[in-house]
Amino acid sequence: MLENWRLPWRHRAPTAASPVLLEHGAVPWLLAVAAATTLPHAEYLPVWLSLIVGVLLFGRAWLWLRNERLPGRWTLALIVFAGVAGIAWQYRALFGRDPGVALLVFFMALKPMEMKSRRDGMVIVMLGFFLLLTHYFNSEDIATGAWLLASATLLTAALLRIYGGAQPIFGVFRYAALLIAQALPFMFILFLLFPRVQGPLWGMPLDTYVGLTGLSDQMAPGFLDKLMLSDAVAFHVRFDAETPPQARLYWRGPTFDSYDGRAWRVSYSSLPQANNKRAVVEAREKTQENAGIDYTITLEAHNRRWLLALDMPISLPPETTLTPTFEVLANRPVRFRARYAFRSIPDYVANREETPRMLQQALTMSSRFNPQARALGESWRREFADPERISVAALRYFREEKFFYTLEPPALGQNAVDDFLFNTRRGFCEHYAGAYVVLMRAAGVPARVVTGYQGGESNPVDGTLTVRQSDAHAWAEIWLEGQGWVRVDPTAAVAPSRIERGGSAILTEGETLPILMRIDNDWLARLRHLRYRWEAVNNAWDQWVLGYNTERQRETLASLGMDDPDWQSMALAMLLAIAAALLSIAGWTLVRRGKLPAETRAWRRFCARLERFGIQRAPWEGPFDLAARAADENPRIAPLVRRASTHFAELRYGDGDRRHLRALRDCAKELASFVKGE
Repeated sequence: MLENWRLPWRHRAPTAASPVLLEHGAVPWLLAVAAATTLPHAEYLPVWLSLIVGVLLFGRAWLWLRNERLPGRWTLALIVFAGVAGIAWQYRALFGRDPGVALLVFFMALKPMEMKSRRDGMVIVMLGFFLLLTHYFNSEDIATGAWLLASATLLTAALLRIYGGAQPIFGVFRYAALLIAQALPFMFILFLLFPRVQGPLWGMPLDTYVGLTGLSDQMAPGFLDKLMLSDAVAFHVRFDAETPPQARLYWRGPTFDSYDGRAWRVSYSSLPQANNKRAVVEAREKTQENAGIDYTITLEAHNRRWLLALDMPISLPPETTLTPTFEVLANRPVRFRARYAFRSIPDYVANREETPRMLQQALTMSSRFNPQARALGESWRREFADPERISVAALRYFREEKFFYTLEPPALGQNAVDDFLFNTRRGFCEHYAGAYVVLMRAAGVPARVVTGYQGGESNPVDGTLTVRQSDAHAWAEIWLEGQGWVRVDPTAAVAPSRIERGGSAILTEGETLPILMRIDNDWLARLRHLRYRWEAVNNAWDQWVLGYNTERQRETLASLGMDDPDWQSMALAMLLAIAAALLSIAGWTLVRRGKLPAETRAWRRFCARLERFGIQRAPWEGPFDLAARAADENPRIAPLVRRASTHFAELRYGDGDRRHLRALRDCAKELASFVKGE
């Protein structure tokens, strides 16, 4: 049996009706499978469930070490009932993405407690393969892909160990890695040519998109600070030419023109179907710099319709709309990473002529809240007739009245704007933008709040600009007669470095920002170039692997000569490529078979001559089993067969040397003389 440890599939299946018991030495392999496939989920599961999973796996390992009996069926049934009830209570459901994954993890940890037969081991391996796919619900980065590849190798090795018996660990992993390597060409072919499917892989319900982060459809105190403390990537940008200065990088998102005294929202009058007026954007001056900036955005999924274009877009991608408030909307929510090409102009005139309805909406405010702010705005209206001078007065007020930019502002009362302007005077962009717009409306100047992102970090390795959630920003727009909508950023009056250098420039003592924003730290500065390289690799992964959607597939196949491919041509190309890969692997296998070790060639020569005596070695039969059978079927040559088997075993599995190889060859010659003697 020793010869065929490398070829476990050649063992004959047992004929007994009862299931084959699992070998004691195979249990650690299956426990390693359970741990590898469940461990990454610990970050997202409830703490109590992660503890139960750990206790179950540790307990099964302890029972294996002590060779103790497994728990009875009633005990396992109680554990199952308690675990399922706990998951139902935690998620308020048993169906859906999160409770479904929790159940899979729980059952994976519980299955080893009843693992007795080889069939139970097969169930764990198959469940492990399925559980690997669920890791992409939470993370799709390179580290996750590497972990899944290593786990798939472990699962394959465990399968070989279950059906192959006791084998050297290194040999099992080497053979499993070889099988995985042989599958890689087919994986690449399917990835390249299989039609892209828009939608979740398993057709999960809407909670597939739960947890997608980004801007909201309303702005209230404390809305942006959660985003500004996150270093998650919002989108990547690649400019066709030089990257514009940091101060010009305003990425426009939702525009809020309705305020009820508590929160800012998008009004009905700003939506495309409610206003037939077309958004009109033109360059302020027809210069080469203002002719247009071309760029491509790779936008992370955020489950909203708005896109993030550089203010102000003049050319849009297909299936998008520019609203009267200059917000770019896709035809459907962005639920998957997507690429969009835009053209924008940095110095623009927007809607020089505006509808009375839009202007009236930009002046509306509640009379029940913020009386002090309304009184201050009305005083400016009486003092300054010119709207531009009113805006200058408001910015001067922010600059001279000792306002502070902070990411940890104190709580505000019912009259939030009054409390901010006259009491706390501490806040960040959403506080300044919202207060500025309230002052402008009180002074009779049409104004609204714009949210989006400002700035970004340029990567010198691949030239892309990375905009993170921590770059979330809010600014204001006022409408001036003859000039249209003009951008005003009140934050620049208080913390101009926030606009010119990014969020880390305004970090005050005692406050924390995401670690990727703290670029002034000495220890991080020394690793900055390494971080840039890693982010460039991640961006390439996002672009070519995770972002390989229908459009990217069409572009790639067009570059390979398949112009406008349909599913029939793609299926034919896929079949031909798979056939070519199969032929290549078969040819490689035949070449390897022609380069067998010397001891294997000598042993096969001996076995071939042994067939002349009516003794044919079975594919699964080891050398000592063959010698025992030869002793029963032909005692005359039994000593010779036993001697040849001993020499081959020493060469193959022991410390045999060239003397054993010569002796094995001599046995083959001696067996040939037996044949001639007959």
